[in-house]
Amino acid sequence: MSTDFWSPLKLSIEIALVAGIIVIVAGILFGKWMAKRNFKGKLFLETVLLLPLVLPPTVVGFLLIIIFGKNSVLGNLISWLFNQPVMFTWWAAVIASTVVAFPLMYQSAKTGFESVDEDIENAARVDGANEWQVFFFISIPLALKAIVSGGILSFTRALGEFGATLMFAGNLPGKTQTTPLAIYMAIGSGNMSLAWSWVICMIGISFLMLLCIHLMKV
Repeated sequence: MSTDFWSPLKLSIEIALVAGIIVIVAGILFGKWMAKRNFKGKLFLETVLLLPLVLPPTVVGFLLIIIFGKNSVLGNLISWLFNQPVMFTWWAAVIASTVVAFPLMYQSAKTGFESVDEDIENAARVDGANEWQVFFFISIPLALKAIVSGGILSFTRALGEFGATLMFAGNLPGKTQTTPLAIYMAIGSGNMSLAWSWVICMIGISFLMLLCIHLMKV
């Protein structure tokens, strides 16, 4: 296979891995914080956190352009700090993948932490454990299956992100052209054999990821 074939796959995996790490950390923290806490506005906040799951990718891409674009405060700040805008860069693809994958991780982590018996956590506190020790040595191990499942689903979702990436990061070969974008371009140019090769690779990776989740439940 040529370099042109492997480049989008390599890029997709790199972006999905970085986005996955960000999503796992953020999902665990938000999931733990929201799991057994009640406060005014919780329903609204949770709806906002889950919103990217149901929004059309083009809407997510549009909002990212508004938030990080050259006319926004945040976009100008990033341009000033790094001497270049974030749009149409590798990091733009990571941001897009992170946003669309986060709800899956958050929901899985929250469900896992909600299933943890509070009596076990309280017993650890009585024995002298501080909150961070309870979190790392009690809560996370007991919710680990849900966390791992959420991480795998998030990685797979980030790997397949298309619409928001196309709008926010563009379709730059070797820079932001992930496998879904490459498949789209290959079909558009009539190169069906190349498109099929990428499709088979994506199906294979996704199948293995989902298989891992099912094997964890056995």
